[in-house]
Amino acid sequence: MDKIIVDEAKIDELLTRGVEDIIVKDELKAALLSGKQLRVKLGVDPTGPKMHLGRAIPLRKLREFQKLGHQIVFIVGDFTAQVGDASDKSEKRPMLTRAQIDENIKDYKSQVSKIIDMSKAEFVYNSDWLSKLSFEEVTKLAEVFTVQQMLARRNFKDRYDKGIEISLREFLYPLMQGYDSVAVRADVELGGFDQLFNVKAGRVVQEYYGQPKQHIMVGTMLEGTDGRKMSTSWGNVITIVDEPFDMFGKLMSVRDDLIIKYFTLCTDVSMEEIKDLEKQLTEGVNPKDIKMRLATEIVTMYHTEKDASLAKSVWVETFSKGGIPEDIPELHTTSDKDIAEVLVEAGIVSSKTDWRRLIEEGAIVDAEGNEMKDPKVKAYNVTLKIGKKRFARIVLQ
Repeated sequence: MDKIIVDEAKIDELLTRGVEDIIVKDELKAALLSGKQLRVKLGVDPTGPKMHLGRAIPLRKLREFQKLGHQIVFIVGDFTAQVGDASDKSEKRPMLTRAQIDENIKDYKSQVSKIIDMSKAEFVYNSDWLSKLSFEEVTKLAEVFTVQQMLARRNFKDRYDKGIEISLREFLYPLMQGYDSVAVRADVELGGFDQLFNVKAGRVVQEYYGQPKQHIMVGTMLEGTDGRKMSTSWGNVITIVDEPFDMFGKLMSVRDDLIIKYFTLCTDVSMEEIKDLEKQLTEGVNPKDIKMRLATEIVTMYHTEKDASLAKSVWVETFSKGGIPEDIPELHTTSDKDIAEVLVEAGIVSSKTDWRRLIEEGAIVDAEGNEMKDPKVKAYNVTLKIGKKRFARIVLQ
C-alpha cells in the first residue's frame, strides 16, 4: 500500500478547486486527515472513442487522490453505456450496441494513463458484475427507489411535464451506477454536477447491501466550443488526443469569459497565479494573450512543450500575421439561426446562394483551418475566413 500523505493544504485544494458539491464535506475531510487509504471511484461510459477535457476534470481529481496515496478505481461503463445515462438529456437516449462500445473503448486505457498512474490504479469493466445480476436481484434493488423519486429528477420531470417519452430502462441507470459502488466497495465517488442524482443513488444502494455510504464529490461542468456543456453527443469537444495544432486552435476559440474557468479546471497552474491572470484580464490585458498561455499549458500537458511551442507558432503565423486579423466583425446571435442567415443579415455574404457557392468551392474555413462543408450548419462560436478577404467572428448569446 502507498504511503498516505496527510497534507491539509493539499487536501483543502482537493476539496475546493473545481468542486461544486461534496456529501459530506466535513466527513470526507476527516477521512482524508485520518491517514486511512480510501477507495476512490470514477465511472465513465464509453459513448465516444475519445476523452474530452470535460471528462478529464474528474480524472484529474482522481490523480490528486492518487498523489495523496489513495486507491483509484476507474470503471469503464461498458454495460451501463448500453442502457444510457439520461443525466443531461431532454429526450430518450438511444442504446449503444456492443459493437459500438467495443470500438469506443479500444483506446480508453491509454487515454486515462495520460492523467493517472495506471500501474497503481484498478481499471475495471462494469459488465463483469452487472451482466451477472439476475432479474430477481434487479427487482429487489428496484424496490429501494420510487417512481416519485425518479420523476423528481429535473430532466425526467421536464420530459414528463412535456409529454416526452421516458423509458423504464432510463430509471434503471442510477441503480446500476449505484451497484458499481457496491461491487468495488467505494469510499468516495467522483462525477460531474449533472451526475449528482446517480452518485447519490450509490449511497442508497450501498446502504441496502450493508456497506458504509460513500462520500460524494461532484465537479463543476465545463462548457465546450459552442458554449453548451462539453459533450460527445453534441460534438462541441476538445479531446485529450486532438493533434497539437487542432487542440491549440480549439482552445483559442473558447469564449473569453471562460478563460479563467478553463485554467482552473483543466490546468495545473496554481490558484494564486490564476487569480493574477484574472486580475490582468479585468485591467485590460488582451484576452488573446492570456488564452495563448492557456492553450500552451494544455497542449503541453497532453503532448510536449515542443509540440505546444510549434502549435503556437503555426497558429500565430496563420491567424495573426496575415491570416485572420484581430479587428474583424463580431456577430452576436443564437444557436437557432443558420450561419448563412447570420452572415447574410450582416451583409458579409450577399445571399444564401452565394454562401452555398462558397461552401462548394471550399472557400470557407474556421480558425483551425477546417473547411466548412454544411451549408445549413447552425450558428456556434467560430471565427471564419470567407474567401480571401472576408472575415467574421460569430458569438452565441
